[in-house]
Amino acid sequence: MTRARAGTAAAAAAGALRRSGSSAGRGRKRTSPRGGAPAPTPAPPLARHHFSDLAEVEALRKNLLAWYDRCKRDLPWRALAATEPDADRRGYAVWVSEIMLQQTQVATVIDYYNRWMQKWPTLQALAQASLEEVNELWAGLGYYSRGKRLQEAARKVVSELGGHMPRTAEALQKLLPGVGRYTAGAIASISYGQATGVVDGNVIRVLCRLRCIGADSSSPAVIDRLWDMANALVDRSRPGDFNQALMELGATVCVPKAPLCGECPVKQHCRARCRVEKELAFASQKLFGKPAPVPDVENCGVGDCPLCPPATEPWDSSLGVTNFPRKAAKKQPRAMRTATCVLERRGCRGGPEYLIVQRPSSGLLAGLWEFPSLQLAQDLQEKKEREVLADHLQAWMGQPVAAKGLRFIGEVIHIFSHIHQTYVVYSLPLDGDVTLDPASPSRWVTEEEFHASAVSTAMKKVLKAHEKQHRKETSPGKGSKRKRGAKPQGAGSTCPGTQLSLHAFLRAPTAP
Repeated sequence: MTRARAGTAAAAAAGALRRSGSSAGRGRKRTSPRGGAPAPTPAPPLARHHFSDLAEVEALRKNLLAWYDRCKRDLPWRALAATEPDADRRGYAVWVSEIMLQQTQVATVIDYYNRWMQKWPTLQALAQASLEEVNELWAGLGYYSRGKRLQEAARKVVSELGGHMPRTAEALQKLLPGVGRYTAGAIASISYGQATGVVDGNVIRVLCRLRCIGADSSSPAVIDRLWDMANALVDRSRPGDFNQALMELGATVCVPKAPLCGECPVKQHCRARCRVEKELAFASQKLFGKPAPVPDVENCGVGDCPLCPPATEPWDSSLGVTNFPRKAAKKQPRAMRTATCVLERRGCRGGPEYLIVQRPSSGLLAGLWEFPSLQLAQDLQEKKEREVLADHLQAWMGQPVAAKGLRFIGEVIHIFSHIHQTYVVYSLPLDGDVTLDPASPSRWVTEEEFHASAVSTAMKKVLKAHEKQHRKETSPGKGSKRKRGAKPQGAGSTCPGTQLSLHAFLRAPTAP
């Protein structure tokens, strides 16, 4: 975006904010020149909610950038963005970091990012990788579709755009699958110097506190206003640094709970902090018997303001600046139960091997590997759970499986963003190989190979629960409920301490 266009956008944003309010002086009316019905007084600007003073904007930019230069964290993607001379590599480096940072903390991302850039330093390298390789490196980072979309977009850049990254936020969002408005703005401003703003969770929190925006911050109307503010506020000479500074401020100082207001470089511009200071002054005056009215800073002077807190949710003095932002009630994640079976055999080197199968190429955890699993109906009794799991394994393996032969390990809880998942874990030890369905991708892996595969964090929890139970059963110390040499549950006659043969394990139980 050019400076002229940016200035036009800022003016339009300010105009839109002015137009959104209704009249504050409802008691005052003026008559029309022809003596008709009184015309309403023009609505005053919502000065409290936007940055209308150019001197204040310049001071905020200067203070924020000076703080960022002193206090910014040393992060690998920032180093690449600052030192990489090739524009396409620079854009790619920022792009990878922004995709990884979606819904994931910086501390978690750093190692993943370094491994990714070491393995695929360019768009061309990523485009040549397989989805299996991408999933393996992404395993444990969560939201696995991000890696898949990133690779798909890289292939499009190489095959359709000549290997060159789009240079503007508008083109990035239009041409690259999986790149939304925020990611496009971040890449364009940080990599290519486009004077365009960004709005993520940190920026929302900072802007809402700076300007006492108390309406639902997730509503489309409020998000649009915040984008207008971000575009008007961004520094024209250092847009990338300014956007990163705004996000850094939200991540390290203006945090959701217990913000460090005393360390904030723009605290003099914060309307929420102004409210807190006025309340403290009022309390101090009251101690000396000099009460003074507290200005209602929630009311910006315009009735039915779309950015002020609703009347049903007044300012809570105990919360201070954390009154903002206000969010809609979060939906509770839906509950799901899944039966999972750890099929184990003794490998050629004597150690255990586990059977894993690949999930479908679409949907939750698409393309990842897992232990054979089956989604269960809610409130299913344990006996029925065993039966449906045995039927599932039987259909998959082509051999009968006795439900009583499944050993219960325990339940493993894993929380996805929208799902409260309970894995009901069973195990089935085998001796020898099993004829598997060739139409279903599957393979035997050692424990080391399992952790190197594209498996989810949830499946790692399942294996950990299985190993913990195995140690408990085989340990001679106290707490073990089985005697050494005892037959596993549902076993036929076999040597003590050895795994069952598949034939012995799966054969129908004899009558007593």
